[in-house]
Amino acid sequence: MAKITKDEFISALKEMTILEVKELVDAMKEEFGVDPSAVAVAVAPASQEEAGSANKTVVLKSAGGNKIAVIKIIKEITGLGLVEAKGIADNGGNLKENIPADEAEALKAQLEEAGAEVELV
Repeated sequence: MAKITKDEFISALKEMTILEVKELVDAMKEEFGVDPSAVAVAVAPASQEEAGSANKTVVLKSAGGNKIAVIKIIKEITGLGLVEAKGIADNGGNLKENIPADEAEALKAQLEEAGAEVELV
């Protein structure tokens, strides 16, 4: 089997969906013992049009009083496991990056309805 270069791997990674990247990270954990919470995967936009200024990042500032409902939503929109979703609910952070503004607004509304404090950047 031919060895792939770092650039080839990154190029292939850019074409993956979030779910495929999560499955890759899980497989790496199983194969190599790599902790997926220590691995940060950033997927670049597929085109320059997608990288426009209309795209937003959904940032969780606080889970609020109804943390369980917020954790469920985090799991649903990110595809993360319970422990990882709870970590984001406890500590805050980016939930989704570089997504269309209308999708970001919908996620923000869904999280705020559950009691979370959310910011779009």
